[in-house]
Amino acid sequence: MGKCEKKGCHLSRCCCFLHILYLFFTTGAAGFFALAFLYKNNAEMAPYTLTETVYFNINDNIPKEGTPMKEDIDYRLPEALKPFHYTLKLQPLIYGNRSVLGSVSIDFEVKAPASNITLHIASIITKNETVKVVPSDNPLGPEIPITRQYYDPIRQFYIAELGSELENGKNYSISMEYEAYLSDELRGFYLSTYQSETGEDRYLAVTQFEPTDARRAFPCFDEPAMKARFDVYLGRSESMSSISNMPLLETLPLEGQEGWYWDHFYLSEPMSTYLVALVVSDFDYIESPYGTDVLFRVWARHEAINQSDYALRKGPEVLSYYEKYFGVPYPLPKQDMIAVGDFAAGAMENWGLIVYRETAILLDPKVASARNKQRVMEVIAHELAHQWFGNLVTPVWWTDIWLNEGFANFMENYGSDHCEPTWKIMEQLIVDDIQNVFAMDSLESSHPISIPVSNPEEIGQIFDDISYDKGSSIIRMMNSFLTEPTFMKAINWYLSTYAYKNADQDDLWDAMTRTAHEDGTLPRDMTVKEVMDTWTLQMGYPVINVTRSIDGTSAILTQERFLLVKNENSSDTHDYMWWVPLTYTSQDAPDFTSTQTVWMTDKEKEISIESLPAQDKWVIFNLQQIGYYRVNYDENNWNLLIQQLQTDHEVIHLTNRAQIIDDALDLARAGHLSYNTALSVNSYLGNETEYVPWTAALTNMDYLESMFTRSGGYGALKNYLLDMLIPLYDSVGFDDDLGDPHLEQFKRVSAVSWVCNLGYEDCVTNSVNLYKAWMQNPTNHSIISPNQKRSVFCTAIANGGEEEWNFAFDQYQNSNFATEKDFLLSGMACSRELWILTRYLDLTFTEGSPIKRQDAARVYSDIARNEVGRDLAWDYMREQFAKVYSFFTSFSQLGDSISAVTEGFNTQMELQELIAFKDEHLDDLGQATRSVDQSIERVFTNIEWMNNYYDVIIQWLNDHGYPSRFKR
Repeated sequence: MGKCEKKGCHLSRCCCFLHILYLFFTTGAAGFFALAFLYKNNAEMAPYTLTETVYFNINDNIPKEGTPMKEDIDYRLPEALKPFHYTLKLQPLIYGNRSVLGSVSIDFEVKAPASNITLHIASIITKNETVKVVPSDNPLGPEIPITRQYYDPIRQFYIAELGSELENGKNYSISMEYEAYLSDELRGFYLSTYQSETGEDRYLAVTQFEPTDARRAFPCFDEPAMKARFDVYLGRSESMSSISNMPLLETLPLEGQEGWYWDHFYLSEPMSTYLVALVVSDFDYIESPYGTDVLFRVWARHEAINQSDYALRKGPEVLSYYEKYFGVPYPLPKQDMIAVGDFAAGAMENWGLIVYRETAILLDPKVASARNKQRVMEVIAHELAHQWFGNLVTPVWWTDIWLNEGFANFMENYGSDHCEPTWKIMEQLIVDDIQNVFAMDSLESSHPISIPVSNPEEIGQIFDDISYDKGSSIIRMMNSFLTEPTFMKAINWYLSTYAYKNADQDDLWDAMTRTAHEDGTLPRDMTVKEVMDTWTLQMGYPVINVTRSIDGTSAILTQERFLLVKNENSSDTHDYMWWVPLTYTSQDAPDFTSTQTVWMTDKEKEISIESLPAQDKWVIFNLQQIGYYRVNYDENNWNLLIQQLQTDHEVIHLTNRAQIIDDALDLARAGHLSYNTALSVNSYLGNETEYVPWTAALTNMDYLESMFTRSGGYGALKNYLLDMLIPLYDSVGFDDDLGDPHLEQFKRVSAVSWVCNLGYEDCVTNSVNLYKAWMQNPTNHSIISPNQKRSVFCTAIANGGEEEWNFAFDQYQNSNFATEKDFLLSGMACSRELWILTRYLDLTFTEGSPIKRQDAARVYSDIARNEVGRDLAWDYMREQFAKVYSFFTSFSQLGDSISAVTEGFNTQMELQELIAFKDEHLDDLGQATRSVDQSIERVFTNIEWMNNYYDVIIQWLNDHGYPSRFKR
């Protein structure tokens, strides 16, 4: 989703000039400065010269000595004014000097007497002499006098001080002309590029406003609770077209500018500024022929529009499904989806006009893998869920962004499963969502789902796995203990009650509680709020320790926060306790569908469970891992589970097999369970045929491998992994079959990727030969199966040289398929030649490179995860930080890149280097600060793990036939 980047100047194109002015005015000069711009001649330029004067009080733009720290500043807009209508006119000069000529008129209601008007602006030049404030009911009458206009660069406020007070309860209008700029930062109103079939550079203007970048396109009340209707006009040349949130109403000649037109769109529904969408392009579109009352279109560049069929089929299907599930019709008359070549996020849910990366919406069967197809389905389902959760009902403030992202993540599973039921999405979410976010949430540097934020940097930091995956996981848990019918009924009430308005999490809890009490699915003395606040207002999650009695018929259950490493010097004194919905089954009558819940409250560190089977029968808690917690057992119960897995693993539900594997290995990693027990759980995997348990196991093995890679004991671990994986590889085979079940294809991809990475000769030889065959026939994109491309490209380039790398780069430049370009970018990062990887980094971080800015972070991360490239990437980041930093399109990309390059660090020297890096660049890290802190904590936990468990694993390997002479 949209994320913030580093702060821009008020006059972004004039930063250098203003620095000179700063020096001038701070050495004694004072007063106002007049600034005029003269446009160059250009084919797309408006036929007039801009000579308006823009006045700035320079002293108001310079932070004074003693300026308060960010944490002491109130970044929120005053609450006295509430907008209800915007008229926007924007003319982007795409093939001119990339200016955006704009005008805005905002009608607002006065909620309390006010003597100034405060709006958000960033990187905008206001034409101050055009600013007018008038009563809305008398726009031609006397103006409200403006005594002073100034800009607060820290809060990104434009402030107009008035000569008379605005009266409470009355409506007024502020209007102005201004100039913005089409940046290359992939935020605000920005410029995207692509090459036509003839190799010509083509351009389009597109928006990305979430969370706080609408202010870069027009002056506005840029907060989610400030909903209003938008009357949008987009200026364009006759060779282009435009789209916005609403359908086109009319096209009018742009007066005095031959060949230019205003596209005027229908008035929008009330919505937040971050959901406004504007696109001016020369793209083609196809209207979906599949049944829906809503006009549904996909837009893309001419060369790629034929890759939109899957989106055109599945988009209307999932939209109709949501209408039935929510019981609330889709609110708008049309839904456009557009594929853009330059986009910082995967997609953005703008109401009625969703913007996607090409890889998130376009598919060609010749080059798209099963994973590509699933990603497209899931992203479409996610963004369409937002049309209700986020767009129709919007959080009051970014504190509750998880209501948007958690619900969209939750519903994408439902929508995808409805459209593609054979993919078993509901099984995959165990490893993709729950076990994935467990890793971050087991750190002390995690954060609550609902967390106070104020400035753009803080807001950007919470668009992470906690908001998305943990949010989705606790909603799934709530759905289970309330029951699906009650949950659906409550959602309908919530969406209907708060339609076109704003809500916070307490409003959702209230809807759930009242419905559950009506349905009798929640005791009258319980509320959803008291349960769910323990999951949203504190970070982390519990491990439930199950200790059975000697005869096995009862058990004591305790809860404690699960941490990978307990920091004895921690300053966190919070007593972490949760309301935990406990479900369980036993060997004497296994039932993994039971919804009967036993509650452990946030006041109970310990409870007792009775009526369990005898001590020779196992019990399993957390059925289908619906609860957001881990489970640890006494040694006897663990042994019973291991015996069951070895004799007949299918007695245990496959999601619980994945849970048992993941819990055991992470409990061992954190010191709660012996590695002898945890690794014994893996012993049954030779009989496992399901993708999800294998994924849980391999994710944990990936951690072990990353810790061992640079140690003398790696050879023993590698042999153990190969013995585990070769039978899986032999069972699925190297040769791909696109007719196999979806998860069988996933399982083959995993097996091939792992054994090739471990250097298994059969896999390496097959991959190298396939790649050579493609080099001999480069126009045949079907030589290598789409599912195999990522692994084959990586393996062949890793085992090749300059010729193989250059071929991949040529293919990347010439390919018309975004998914194939994606595979090639990753493959080129697999080279084992340091000079080639250095050249790749230089190419990635060079202006005008064929590698798009949106892909810079993923290239860096892929090189960083290459064992040969890790040190190179780390040195590159430290030595050329300013250059690398300038290419990332969001702080999250910076944070992800630092996480990637440091995830294998496990020495004190590496920890000190990372801490020194943070200290040196603290002022530049911005929203990435939390990610860097998490990386530091991960490295600390890695060091602790090496000290505590490296020799333990070496001994275990030796005892099981994998000797190593190397200990620490």
